[in-house]
Amino acid sequence: MHSHDPAMFRRKFWLSLALTLPIVVTGDMVMKWFGYTLDFPGIGLVGPVLGTVVFLYGGRPFLAGGLHEIRSRTPGMMLLISMAITVAYAASLATSLGLFDLDFWWELAALVTIMLLGHWQEMKAIGQAQGALAALAALLPDEAERLTATGDVDRVPVAELRVGDTVLVRSGARAPADGRIVDGTAELDESMITGESRPVPRTVGDRVVAGTVATDSALRVRVDAVGEDTALAGIGRLVAQAQEAGGRAQALADRFAALLFYIATAAAVATFLIWWLLGDPGEAVTRTVTVLVIACPHALGLAIPLVIALSTAVAARAGILVKDRLALERMRLVDAVLFDKTGTLTKGAHTVTGIEAAAGETEDDALRLAAAVEADSEHPLARAIVAVAHERGLHARATDFRSLTGRGVQATVDGTTYAVGGPSLLRELSADVPADLQPVADGWSKRGAAVLHLLRLPGPTRPGPALPGAPRPAAEVVAVFALEDEVRPEAREVLAALRAQGIGKLVMITGDARPVAEAVAADLGFRPGTDEVFAEVLPADKDRAVAALQARGLTVAMVGDGVNDAPALARADVGIAIGAGTDVAIESAGVVLASSDPRGVVGVIRLSRASYRKMIQNLAWAAGYNVVAIPLAAGVLAWAGIALSPAVGAILMSASTIVVAANAQLLRRVRLSGDPS
Repeated sequence: MHSHDPAMFRRKFWLSLALTLPIVVTGDMVMKWFGYTLDFPGIGLVGPVLGTVVFLYGGRPFLAGGLHEIRSRTPGMMLLISMAITVAYAASLATSLGLFDLDFWWELAALVTIMLLGHWQEMKAIGQAQGALAALAALLPDEAERLTATGDVDRVPVAELRVGDTVLVRSGARAPADGRIVDGTAELDESMITGESRPVPRTVGDRVVAGTVATDSALRVRVDAVGEDTALAGIGRLVAQAQEAGGRAQALADRFAALLFYIATAAAVATFLIWWLLGDPGEAVTRTVTVLVIACPHALGLAIPLVIALSTAVAARAGILVKDRLALERMRLVDAVLFDKTGTLTKGAHTVTGIEAAAGETEDDALRLAAAVEADSEHPLARAIVAVAHERGLHARATDFRSLTGRGVQATVDGTTYAVGGPSLLRELSADVPADLQPVADGWSKRGAAVLHLLRLPGPTRPGPALPGAPRPAAEVVAVFALEDEVRPEAREVLAALRAQGIGKLVMITGDARPVAEAVAADLGFRPGTDEVFAEVLPADKDRAVAALQARGLTVAMVGDGVNDAPALARADVGIAIGAGTDVAIESAGVVLASSDPRGVVGVIRLSRASYRKMIQNLAWAAGYNVVAIPLAAGVLAWAGIALSPAVGAILMSASTIVVAANAQLLRRVRLSGDPS
C-alpha cells in the first residue's frame, strides 16, 4: 500500500520542484513556445538525468501505489498516474536514445511534481487515531500515591499499580485507576467520563473511574482495574475501532480515476491497433503515447486536493479547522445532527438562575451572605454563587470557614454563623424550607436545577453529632438558590439555522439526568416527535446511539467536547469537536470549531456544499477535457487534417490544470460567518 505520510509527500514535492524547474527551462518545446534559446555544454543531459531522478524518487509512491492497485484489482488514481509517468518516461528515454521524436521530459517532471503537491494536500489530515489515544492517556496522572501496609504514602508510577492496592486521591487530584472508595467522602467531577455536568457525591463503597477528579476532599480508593482494563482504556478502544471503521471511505477522485483508467487504456489500445492496421507503425506509437500522456490526470490530480486545501484555508479564517477531507465531503449529506449537551449546547459551567429569599429577607442580602460563606470553597457551585455576587458588587467578609464534606460549607458573617448546602444539610440540621419557598424550590428541582439553601444557625451550633438527649436548636432557611448549566445563547440560533438548511432531525445526548435533559431541550425548542433527547447516557451508549441513528439510514454529524464524546465523534459520519473541549475529543473529530461557537456547524455545511460543487465542476471539466482531447490525440480527425500533436496536447493539459486551479480559487468568496443567518 502506498504511504499516507504527508511529510514524505512534502519532501518529495519540494525536491522534485527544484529538479523540474531546470528541466522545463531547458526543454526544446518550452523554448520554442516562449521564443528564447539556451545552449551550454551538457544541456542535452539536463532532461534525461534530472528527469530520471524525478521519475525514480518523486514517482516512487505512485509506482508503488499503482502496483498495489494492480495486485488488489482496484484501479484508481495511483495506477492511472503510474501508467502515465511510466509511458512518458519510456517515450522520453527512447527519444533521448534517438528512437522517437517525443520529448516528454519536462511533461514527466511537471506531472510528478503536481501529483506530489496534490497528494501532500490530500494526506495531511489522515491518521488521527494515535493522537486521540495519546490524549486519552494524558488524562491519567503519571504517578500515584500508594498506601503501604503501615499507612505510609509511597509515590509510584501509575504503571506499577496492581489490583488490590490502595491509593490516596487528594482534593483536586485525578484518580490513577478504577476502584472503590474504602475511606472518605467527596464530590467527584466525572464530566470528562460520563458527561454529568455536576460533581457527584461519592462515599465508601462507591466506584471511582480513572481520570475523574476529587473536588473537595481526599479519598482512599482500593484499585480493582488497571491498564487496559480501566474504563478509560475501554473508551480508547472504542475510539480506535470507530476511526478504523470510518476510514474506509473512497475519495471521489479515486472513483473517477478508475473510470478514466479504463477509458484511457481502451483508447490507447484501440489507437495503436488502428494505426498499425493502417500501415503506419511510427504514427501508431506516437498516437498511443500521446493518448496516454494526455489522459494523464494533471487536472484530475488537483481537482479534489486543491479544493480541499482552499476550503480548509477558508474555514480556518472563520475558526473552523478541517482535519479530515472525507468529513468535509460527507457534511453536505448530513440529515441528523447529534449534539452533546454539556459544553456544547450549554456552557458546561453552572450559573445562578434563581434566588428566592424568605419573608423579611432581601435577595441581594441573601446573595451577599451566601457568597461570603462560599468564598473559600473550591466547589463549582460555590464559585458560581461568588461570581454572581461579584458581578452585582455585593461583598462581605467571613471567618471560621469550615467545609462540611458532602453536605456544604459554613462560616461566620457579621457575627452570625451561616451554612450553605443541599438537602443533606437540611436533614442533618432538621431544618424545614419555609412554606413560601418550598414550591419555588420544588419547581427548580423538577426541571433539574441544583438547589442550595442558605441557613442561619442559632448561637454556636455546628453541624455534627448531637449529644445524647440534647435537643438541637432549629436552623432557619434564609434563602434558596437555583444553579443550572447555562444554555449557550447561540444554541437556539444554530438549531434554527440547521432546520433552515434542511436538517431533518436534531438530537441531544447527555449523561445528565432525564429532568435536566428535558428542561434544556424545552428551553432550546426541540420539536416533540421529530427531534430526540437521550439522557443518562454512558460513553459506550453514546457510541451505540450514533450507530443506531446510522442504522435508520441517517447520515449523522456528532458535535461534542468531552472524553465521553470521543467514540461517538469517531463513529459518526462527521465528528465535530468544540474547540474548548478536551484534546481527545479534538483528535477524534474530523472538524474542530476553534471558537467554541456551535453556530460553526452551519458554516461547515455551507463550506461542504460549496466545496462539493467545486469538486464536481472541476471533475466535469477534467472529464470534458478528456472527452475532447483523447479522441483528437488518437487521430480520429486525421483524415480531415486535424491531429493533436503532443505539444498541443501538453498545452491543453496545462490549460486544463489552470482552469481547475482558477475555479477552485472561487471558494475564497464563500463566507463562513459565525452568524448563521
